Amino acid sequence: MIMRVFQVIVKPGKEAAFGKFFHEVAIPMMREVPGLVQVFPGAPRPTSPRAFCFVMMWESLEALKAFAGEEYTQPHIDPAEADLVESREISHFDLVAV
Repeated sequence: MIMRVFQVIVKPGKEAAFGKFFHEVAIPMMREVPGLVQVFPGAPRPTSPRAFCFVMMWESLEALKAFAGEEYTQPHIDPAEADLVESREISHFDLVAV
């Protein structure tokens, strides 16, 4: 299994607009993606009001590539959110059983 951590910092003043996109578009869309075993959306905390994230558990690298393409190590931004995002970061990890 592959763990994918996707973090976004939104532009100042765009928190509400991105929050609407996050809750109404991004979360529902991610819940329907084939090969995505689990998704944990992370909303901002008071100490970091512009930070959002997704922690995703993918069944395999092949499933992740089917979603994100061969350039899966590059963060993907939906065109609907492009003007709202200041920065993005993506990391991948092998899941460790505990």
